[in-house]
Amino acid sequence: MPKVRYEEMLPHEVVEARQKKPVAYLPIGGIEWHGEHNCLGLDTVKIHAIALRCAEQIGGLAFPALFYGEPRESYLMEANHDQEGKICEKMGLPPGNFAPGYMDERRHEADLNYVRLLLHILHELRSLGFKVIVVMAGHYPLLRHATAAAELFNLETRGSATAWACSGYELVREQIPHAGDHAAAWETSLMMALRPELVDLSRLPEDPNEKLIGVGGRDPRRFASRDYGEQGLKAIIEQIEEKVNQLLQRHVT
Repeated sequence: MPKVRYEEMLPHEVVEARQKKPVAYLPIGGIEWHGEHNCLGLDTVKIHAIALRCAEQIGGLAFPALFYGEPRESYLMEANHDQEGKICEKMGLPPGNFAPGYMDERRHEADLNYVRLLLHILHELRSLGFKVIVVMAGHYPLLRHATAAAELFNLETRGSATAWACSGYELVREQIPHAGDHAAAWETSLMMALRPELVDLSRLPEDPNEKLIGVGGRDPRRFASRDYGEQGLKAIIEQIEEKVNQLLQRHVT
């Protein structure tokens, strides 16, 4: 496989790869509860691994994943979907750690700050010679922020570079009806295909009737599999490749 991690490459390797396909993949996510069976960084680990596959199969280079900076009071399992305090209990934390105001910033300011951070990164990647930048949101709510930053970037660059945002699941919903969930069969299967060492289904209750904590979607105990994950990855990468090639046509000289 070719080297595709920008931060690990030598200058001449970057130049050669960029000349072949001036595409940058920017994976973004966060750190959040994803059930007792998945790693806490699932969103970001998942989307970074997909970005690497895109770079290997489509061309272009994958940049380091962004784990931090996202709004956490509006889009976090621990803060918004733990009414009974079960997630906090499992994490060994008091519920007050995620009470309203715990991030000490207003919600709309958090949203704007994150969009500004993404816009800053997009201009940085443009300065490194990339013509198409794919912002890949592993944490689904961040697709809105990524899209906003991409649109602002496209207005500011006036065609000198193009940004586009996606999460992945929304690209394949027609092909795979159950694509997109939280820590359930879809995300767990993707992780089983991408980073199987970070999944442990044995941590889940054996009783199939026992409700899973912080899991939204089809039961991973019944429906998660590596094959399902590989099916989803193939479909996502095909859709991204089609879009990337369309965007590159704008920059053919």
